[in-house]
Amino acid sequence: MGVNEVVTAYGAAWNETDEAARRKLLDHGWADDGVYCDPTAIVNGRDALVAHIADFHERFPGARIDQASGVDEHDGWLRFAWTMLAPDGGTIMDGFDVGELGPDGRLRRIIGFFGPFPAFDS
Repeated sequence: MGVNEVVTAYGAAWNETDEAARRKLLDHGWADDGVYCDPTAIVNGRDALVAHIADFHERFPGARIDQASGVDEHDGWLRFAWTMLAPDGGTIMDGFDVGELGPDGRLRRIIGFFGPFPAFDS
């Protein structure tokens, strides 16, 4: 599976409310011992990510996360933008992820950032 397919499977997992279907998507795109990190959580392993995404759906019922850019990849590292959308289609927040691919081509690490880049301190 290529990098775009891996990121697509990962993104689809975030929008999947059925745990079995979410796990199947992550089986294809997420390393067994992958690490997910964002400003609110650090999650170790696929099982923990499956549960973390379920928590996202509980906190934001009906919300979804759409990929908002192509995937930029080199030397096993990647980045892409995303948008969290409310059930009515309004933007809740924008962000971007930086990731690392494992030797098998699956994601082994994602570091998420929320919101726009900060302004320079004066």
